[in-house]
Amino acid sequence: MTDRIENAEIMTILPHRYPFLLVDAAEDIELGKSIVGFKAVTANEPQFTGHFPDNPIMPGVLMLEALAQTGAILMYKTLGVSPDDVTVFFLGADKVKFRAPVRPGMMLRMEVEVVLNRRGVFKFNGIVFADGAKAVQAEFSAKAVEN
Repeated sequence: MTDRIENAEIMTILPHRYPFLLVDAAEDIELGKSIVGFKAVTANEPQFTGHFPDNPIMPGVLMLEALAQTGAILMYKTLGVSPDDVTVFFLGADKVKFRAPVRPGMMLRMEVEVVLNRRGVFKFNGIVFADGAKAVQAEFSAKAVEN
């Protein structure tokens, strides 16, 4: 198990940048097995100007993307590669369930577990908790492709 990864290191692992970098930190990393990611949801994020102006709610697809990015961190670390060598592509999601709204001020905890790793394709189970309540759950997959 590896130590906590802070934002500066995540930016060396993932190619994403603001406003689309949706993981602030990660910990409890067991290579090839599991990871926990975190994201602080803040009121100044651009999606809240239109979703919805008087009732800001984080779009579910962004929480699904946060799960995918957390899984991508685990993939890059497990495979021992960087975005200079490989790009991790999100392949799809199944059994997605949106359980609770997420609002500015909440802390997201993304728990991601590997269920299959075969020839650069990973399948995951993931759950997003918002302030301790289950907000999203999904099965999803991603593929590592050489650049």
